[in-house]
Amino acid sequence: MTLRPRQFAAIAVAAFCALALACGRACAAEPRLTPLAVDVLSAPAPVMGSDGRRHLVYELRIDNRSGGEFDLKTIAVIDPASGAVLLELDRSEIAKRFAIGGSRGAESADLGLAQFGVLFVHVALPPGEPAPRALTHRIAGYFAKTGADFTMSGGEAAVSSRRPAVLGPPLLGGGYVAADGCCDSVRHVRALLTIDGRLALAQRFAIDWEEIDAEGRVVSGDLKALGSYMIFGKSVLAVDDGTVIAARNDLPEQIPGALPASIPLSEADGNFVVLDIGAAYVLYAHMQPGSVTVKAGDNVRRGGVLGKVGNSGNSQAPHLHLHVTEGPSPIASNGAPYVFDAFTLTAVDRAGTADFDKAEATGSALTLTKVDPPQRLSNMLPLDLSVVDFGP
Repeated sequence: MTLRPRQFAAIAVAAFCALALACGRACAAEPRLTPLAVDVLSAPAPVMGSDGRRHLVYELRIDNRSGGEFDLKTIAVIDPASGAVLLELDRSEIAKRFAIGGSRGAESADLGLAQFGVLFVHVALPPGEPAPRALTHRIAGYFAKTGADFTMSGGEAAVSSRRPAVLGPPLLGGGYVAADGCCDSVRHVRALLTIDGRLALAQRFAIDWEEIDAEGRVVSGDLKALGSYMIFGKSVLAVDDGTVIAARNDLPEQIPGALPASIPLSEADGNFVVLDIGAAYVLYAHMQPGSVTVKAGDNVRRGGVLGKVGNSGNSQAPHLHLHVTEGPSPIASNGAPYVFDAFTLTAVDRAGTADFDKAEATGSALTLTKVDPPQRLSNMLPLDLSVVDFGP
């Protein structure tokens, strides 16, 4: 007997249902073709921010298989257990966060034929609300090939139960600014790279630590002089007991004011240390040449000096770049959230990255909103452009 395609499909679905029932499960809905393939690049892991809210930061890849253009209209993040909508982005918001090919600077809400894009997602849960155990996504748009609107669900992902690494202070003293930090700044959060044939985002929760003086300036005096920057030369500390697995100490300082041209990937971190702390790996980057006090294989104790803040590698101003990864490679591993066991929140630059960039480029003061009284916080991640003190 020759089966027609529709008969074959009906028999296949019936067989699928019989198999599901035999395994004690209800029969799933009949599969359907969709114009999009949707997946989460890495399971999101919640982290408690210095605003007292849990944050989920992850990437949603959307691949257009429709045979024509697909115009995105809305994307919702949903807790499948409760059906609650945790975040909903309209077309204008999608256009700011959806990078065609995953490339920063190529943001759009329109997917061309056979294109893929990456949506950089940030969900800030209400204070006191626990993280969901899983996420799914509802995507609505206009399917050009049929001339009709289309809505689908996809991108199911479990939320990681991995606990963030708990770190001690990387610096001592006060007035440290968490520049380009979690969760909506773009330089680190969207630093998606193609490494060895796959997408990797090691810097998802990275911070560039700089320091301000009493007037709120990160630099005072000659903008080309390294010593004009408040943080230059500060001691860099081990955030936990651990073992050094890699270090470099021979790269020269860059002249402040601009990123170096055509720097090789192997020199991007400048003089650096990678510290294995057991639960995770910590990268310290851009230290002064000759200042790194440790080498691969050394065991260090929390609070031990690893080097001094400098301006080596891919850097345009002295700062300490710090991030945490799940694996030993500071570039090819998955970026992991972390918290500091204690710090004092003293101010926030609510004027945003442009205000910070101006201060770094001109010597102007940051536009700060003081936290009065200062908040002593524990087991939290300082959010973008927070000003914190480390110490008692």
